Amino acid sequence: MLSTNQNGAAEQPPAPQHEARGFRAFIRRMPLTGKIGLVIVAAIILTALVAFVWTPHDPLQARPDESLSGSTFQHPMGTDRYGRDVLSTVMEGSQVALLVGVVAVSIAAIIGTPLGILAAMKRGWVEDFIMRSADIMLAFPALLLAIMTSAIMGASTLSAMIAIGLASGPGFARVARAGTLQIMSSDFIAAARSAAQPELRIARRHVLPNIFGLVIIQSSVTFALAILAEAALSFLGLGTPPPDPSWGRMLQSAQDYLSIAPHLALWPGAAIAVAVLGFNLLGDGLRDVLDPKMRK
Repeated sequence: MLSTNQNGAAEQPPAPQHEARGFRAFIRRMPLTGKIGLVIVAAIILTALVAFVWTPHDPLQARPDESLSGSTFQHPMGTDRYGRDVLSTVMEGSQVALLVGVVAVSIAAIIGTPLGILAAMKRGWVEDFIMRSADIMLAFPALLLAIMTSAIMGASTLSAMIAIGLASGPGFARVARAGTLQIMSSDFIAAARSAAQPELRIARRHVLPNIFGLVIIQSSVTFALAILAEAALSFLGLGTPPPDPSWGRMLQSAQDYLSIAPHLALWPGAAIAVAVLGFNLLGDGLRDVLDPKMRK
């Protein structure tokens, strides 16, 4: 019922204060570490986009007369044993790292998330079968599973992406199952079931939107692991084959020149470390904003 003021005019009830929306409000709620991670990730993405259209030098062009040179004005990060510009190679390598991360995370999320939701909604033997299978895969290190898959499929960027994606799927399944179990105890799920809504409709319209934040957080953390795993596979010769630039293979090629040209390992190693750090910090920031427990 509307109340009246002294002049007899009806007073409107105070409008509810809605939570600030939009990208800027989202960034403001993010902690400092998350903002730093976001800046690092944005810089890596920008570097990869710039490398599509421009690099200081052709990363595949050999210049034997400039091999193993240190930092100069023309080559700020030096050159490798073939005289190729290290800065240009690192920039091109960022494309491979991001491509592997995007595809591997997509594979893991597409496989693991539905299985986790199915396990939590069906329970019983379905849940036991799915989660015990995930536990068996988690018993082996993800890098070992990626090495085995790459060894079977052959060394290529595609095999590395598939191997890392399959090895990361159980993590998404566990996260999705945990989030779904919390959602399934909600009143609106009981109301949806009492209305005889199909299970698929409940999963699509009620469960998935409510665990989407958890999936995003897991994706950010898995992205960092995917970059590290691709570098490890390339270092072992099971990842991106030459001549495509790869940070891991740059490290492998630098082993024989550590004493005379340490910059060959310094710059790709720093790129891997910064990329992994950036995505991990971003994941922590997203967790603080999107995870309901952290918000409380």
